[in-house]
Amino acid sequence: MSKAGQHKKGTGKPSGFTSKKNPGSRLSGGGKSFSSASPVKRAVVGKDPADKSKGPDSRSKASPGKSKGKAQKGGSGEGLVRLNKYIAASGICSRREADDLISAGLVSVNGQVITQMGTKVSHSDDVRYNGERLKNERKVYLLLNKPKDYVTTTDDPKERKTVMVLISNACTERIYPVGRLDRNTTGVLLFSNDGELAKKLTHPSHNKKKIYHVFLDKGFTAGDMKKLAEGLTLEDGFIQPDALSYASKENKREVGLEIHSGQNRIVRRMFEHLGYRVVKLDRVYYAGLTKKDLPRGKWRFLTEKEVSRLKMNAYE
Repeated sequence: MSKAGQHKKGTGKPSGFTSKKNPGSRLSGGGKSFSSASPVKRAVVGKDPADKSKGPDSRSKASPGKSKGKAQKGGSGEGLVRLNKYIAASGICSRREADDLISAGLVSVNGQVITQMGTKVSHSDDVRYNGERLKNERKVYLLLNKPKDYVTTTDDPKERKTVMVLISNACTERIYPVGRLDRNTTGVLLFSNDGELAKKLTHPSHNKKKIYHVFLDKGFTAGDMKKLAEGLTLEDGFIQPDALSYASKENKREVGLEIHSGQNRIVRRMFEHLGYRVVKLDRVYYAGLTKKDLPRGKWRFLTEKEVSRLKMNAYE
């Protein structure tokens, strides 16, 4: 990549980008930048089961089958939390999804299936989903600068290298990739055991901003730049980037592209539709997170400030 197209040292996203929310601004990265000299178009774009105060006889009368809620429902109680919150805190899903698991009879507390919404449990209770005990783990948020040739999955049937290998010694908690990157796509990838936040970041309705540095097999013409900026109709519908520009005046093979869509291989498919092959694709920005000071293949924990911004949607 030419010097004019390089990112500033320590900056995770390409500068010189035009912001959709403020057409006159640039997504600042400082230093060398994507050139604005080239045409840029933006899109129009119950009772606690652990409480034995009434003696063992009161518990022995309980039916071993389904229960509408032997744990405390509603009310207050020190150390008690709603069952759906407890499940979400274990990292397997969001609270809303936890409600679905409960109503489907897939969750048990101290050996009894609970189906009633609003049930409260204590942290010492034995809460299980499909027979597996859930742990109310501390929340972990980790950022990886993903290298090429790693699959974004926890387990690959083809036995290819997965991103989990790269973070295997990071923590004892079970964390998972938030979203995904193709095997040959590099860059920003978030991991967490916070199921509720993961749902917020990956659900299509939330439209989290992503910025990619695209390397093509040949120069990207001004005509095709205009076509892409105005939007394309692919096999699964219409798609339009939020902003794009050349990486530099001299190098027309490198393009910076901002998009909210999370469709499968969407960036590669847009360029393929116009007759180009993406030889390298690097995600430099995701939901306010960048690769700043993070070498390829390395990871770091998010700061408290970064986590707060993610939870408050304060990054865009």
